[in-house]
Amino acid sequence: MTNAISIFDTTLRDGTQGEGISLSADDKLKIAQKLDALGVHYIEGGNPGSNGKDIEFFQRVKSLNLRAKITAFGSTRRKNAQAERDASLLRIVESGVPAATLVGKTWDFHVHTALQTTLEENLAMIYDSIAFLKSRGIEAIFDAEHFFDGFKHNPDYALAALRKAQEAGADWLVLCDTNGGTLPGEIYDIVTRVCGELKTPIGIHTHNDCELAVANSLAAVQAGARQVQGTINGYGERCGNANLCSIIPTLQLKMNYSCISAEQLQQLTSTARYVSEIANVAMPVGQPYVGNAAFAHKGGIHVSAILKDSKTYEHIKPELVGNKQRILVSELAGQSNIISKAQELGLDITANNDKTKEIIDRIKDLEHQGYQFEGADASLELLLREAFAEVPVIFELESLKLLVEKSKDHMMSEAIVKITVGGESVYTVAEGNGPVNALDHALRKALVQFYPKINDIHLTDYKVRVIDEKDATAAKVRVLIQSTDFQNTWSTVGVSSNVIEASWEALVDSFRYALIGMEPVEVSTPVREQLGLVNH
Repeated sequence: MTNAISIFDTTLRDGTQGEGISLSADDKLKIAQKLDALGVHYIEGGNPGSNGKDIEFFQRVKSLNLRAKITAFGSTRRKNAQAERDASLLRIVESGVPAATLVGKTWDFHVHTALQTTLEENLAMIYDSIAFLKSRGIEAIFDAEHFFDGFKHNPDYALAALRKAQEAGADWLVLCDTNGGTLPGEIYDIVTRVCGELKTPIGIHTHNDCELAVANSLAAVQAGARQVQGTINGYGERCGNANLCSIIPTLQLKMNYSCISAEQLQQLTSTARYVSEIANVAMPVGQPYVGNAAFAHKGGIHVSAILKDSKTYEHIKPELVGNKQRILVSELAGQSNIISKAQELGLDITANNDKTKEIIDRIKDLEHQGYQFEGADASLELLLREAFAEVPVIFELESLKLLVEKSKDHMMSEAIVKITVGGESVYTVAEGNGPVNALDHALRKALVQFYPKINDIHLTDYKVRVIDEKDATAAKVRVLIQSTDFQNTWSTVGVSSNVIEASWEALVDSFRYALIGMEPVEVSTPVREQLGLVNH
């Protein structure tokens, strides 16, 4: 029995059925390139006839020359019709894909209720559709919809549907837990029987309605399945699909199966975060393997132990999946946390250093005021660098003004920012759809001529938390900002009873962190005149 597992990614099709997820054709093409670099074997792009975006995707993806097999999705022919004249099947052929997934009914209840046809006609629909694709030289993957529910209700018919697809020449028989209600033990037993009765390779497609999609996929592999279908970050309808970001490393690092290369596995975290960014869906910080907190340590005992050996509190090396260890520092932090965090930054300190005790007291005082550094690594790093090393002053605020104007059907914000950069005063004005957005634009405008890298940085999340609810609109607030340059992601924090001041503080930290160690470029004379630069 081979230990190679075929990874079938359906983020671009099944993943987009998740609530709040909508991808343009450009989005799909970008994600497809990222998935291809990760090393997945199949990329399901969608239904080539269902909408304009999918049609455009299949037209344009050919020019990318991806190594993965681009796969179209469709269903078996309509009842009482001919496969050769079925519009959906013809569109798959016209799309020019090397492989296609056809979904068909295997639960007799669905045949009678959803299709409203006979069991015999459904079997003919499966056979004719698969045979049609094979006659056109297309790899045929049969997705046995509701297979596990169907098997538990009428195993003979569910298996008969698989046999029909096999007789027609299907290359894969994929068993679907469409409603997501099957348990791992049931999955294992049923897949074991299927593998014992059919010769065609078996795949697994699970949904997460009982939060068992990953466990069910692993159980199916242990029972003999050799293709796993899923999505990046588990995106999908209702509660989502099986999360490939958990399945791939578990199969590869813990179960001795081969999915992708070790080098490709190191791209898993960046791929998960990239897809999250394109889909505009915030990743859960505690997502296994790839989440920002997956290898984060806060308790002093834990941190003290991992300083001696990371295996004490980490089940794998985070670098294997492209993630990294993080030491959280808060009012609960002991000296071990501070020492470890400082060492991570290359700062030479010891437990007996007076500055260590001083910075712990400083952090505890700030957290008492409402700061929260465990969710703002970048602000914490700036704090530590300022305590233990020289931190260059990249820019200083001279003044800022905000104007908010409301008309009948439009509200506009304008920020006027004056900062000092390298001894020179820069005055900029920018508009935004809100005051913080206007501040962001104005600060970028002032800095970009000195630090062109600013163009690669953008905000991915902005959160405001009220600290003292009893104070109502006068309450102190905490602002958390997450930023990225697509290579790294960092978070900063600001606290004030004025939400604009708190936002400005977090925004400034974000840019300061991104520009650490960078030297400003020489600004040309025309640009200097345009910016109105004045030497101090």
